Amino acid sequence: MDALTGKILIAMPGIGDPRFNRSVILLCGHSDEYAMGLVLNKPMDDLILPDLLTQLGIEQDITLPETFVLDGGPVASDRGFVVHSGDYFSDGATMDVGDDLCMTATHDVLKSIASGGAPHRATMALGYAGWGAGQLEYELAENAWIVTDPHADIIYGLEHKRKWERTLELMGVNPAHLHAAGGTA
Repeated sequence: MDALTGKILIAMPGIGDPRFNRSVILLCGHSDEYAMGLVLNKPMDDLILPDLLTQLGIEQDITLPETFVLDGGPVASDRGFVVHSGDYFSDGATMDVGDDLCMTATHDVLKSIASGGAPHRATMALGYAGWGAGQLEYELAENAWIVTDPHADIIYGLEHKRKWERTLELMGVNPAHLHAAGGTA
């Protein structure tokens, strides 16, 4: 696992791409060839998890909370990804993202959630953010992103509108002190 896998990316003001303005992204995979992450703070206003499961024909044995499905990013917006605790693992389908943090992109994890089984913590997203070889490294060098460690409240929390500020605050950074133009020392 690469050193950036499992880290959080926080978009800097002036990132230059409106799709990622004030985004908080969990980096689920990173290598020399690619990077892949899920935006954690942009809920889809018109789609909640129980409705998505109904659309997919997944029977719900328990009453699920009406949590919003996240807009995980602009790539493959018709594909679903579940970031979840490590108590659920499907051989060949679950990626280890970090300490007690995994990602699965199959119906099986949704069926398990709908039946009240593991995982005990999960966040669902449609689509992902992707970078080609060297692209994320370039953006990091250009000060487009701040990298930090993951925090359960940011990954699983429901206060989506506050996640950008909250992630910075957890680092000890006052969001009001950030500027669009980064500097180098």
